[in-house]
Amino acid sequence: MDWANIAGGIIVALMFAIGLPLALRKRKKAGPQKLEQFFEHLRTIEVRASMVEKGASEAKTGMSRSSGQRSEGTIEIRDRNIDYIRVISVASQYGVNYFIDYLVRRPEYQSQKERKKTRMVKKKSSAIRGKVMDIEWKGDEYLSPALNMDYALKDRLLLAEPDELKSRIAIFPEPKYEYARIRTDYLLPSPNFFEAINMIAKHVKSGW
Repeated sequence: MDWANIAGGIIVALMFAIGLPLALRKRKKAGPQKLEQFFEHLRTIEVRASMVEKGASEAKTGMSRSSGQRSEGTIEIRDRNIDYIRVISVASQYGVNYFIDYLVRRPEYQSQKERKKTRMVKKKSSAIRGKVMDIEWKGDEYLSPALNMDYALKDRLLLAEPDELKSRIAIFPEPKYEYARIRTDYLLPSPNFFEAINMIAKHVKSGW
């Protein structure tokens, strides 16, 4: 028997057994705080928003992708291309990570060809701690070219705050729910970054 591998497996199992319940307890307390923090921040950057009751259909969009994901709540947005914002928590034995899903309604998905995930790729001046010099979108054959040709969007993203530029941005089609999700890491967006996400949402609404 390979006792080293067995011992390693036991240690990993113990870490999971101990770490995951701790992460779930932490999520139970911190999740609502993250939602309230984000909602109040939207007010400070003059975004018209209101809380959505739990159990609404928007809260279920994309939740089947991972059993570790949970919606901490949903915010309705007015006068923007973004329809809803949802705070997401993902618990593991290593802790809890939070994300933001910007939801864009697309009823036309049911009658369109299959759409693919699209993501933002950052090009840096050097591999380690380099400055972001350019941005490229890769993925869906319809959405990626439109985003790459939007130089106003690129300029906004390149002018984003350092923490915002570190964030990953990915766009997921959700035809089952008639929505698309624009996911970022959890952060309180500056007015500039929020407008960049709103510009992405406009591309999603206008033809993707």
